[in-house]
Amino acid sequence: MLIRVDPSSREPLAEQIAAQVRGAIAAGRLGPGDRLAPARELAEGLGVNMHTVLRAYSALRDEGLLELRRGRGATVHAAATPDATRLRNLATELVTAARRLGMSADDVVELVRSVS
Repeated sequence: MLIRVDPSSREPLAEQIAAQVRGAIAAGRLGPGDRLAPARELAEGLGVNMHTVLRAYSALRDEGLLELRRGRGATVHAAATPDATRLRNLATELVTAARRLGMSADDVVELVRSVS
């Protein structure tokens, strides 16, 4: 999987990396059990600090998309399907848009309930 970062972007490098992995899972290019490049190797290839890659991998782990095992690296979690990943991306977009509009978390929950 090819990952690229734009150092001049306003988006933090770790988020750029995480977004590309999310996109690969959503598009089906990465699937459950697939291994990602070791953090050190990816960092060297991208010209970024290894901790930047680890931050991206940790965020993806916290989202339930990756499993991180010491000595075994990062693999795509069994539950990380393209549909689930796309749904999570849509939810993230919804929350971001709601924040821009000044909506609270309760407002967003009520909005979702009203359309279901």
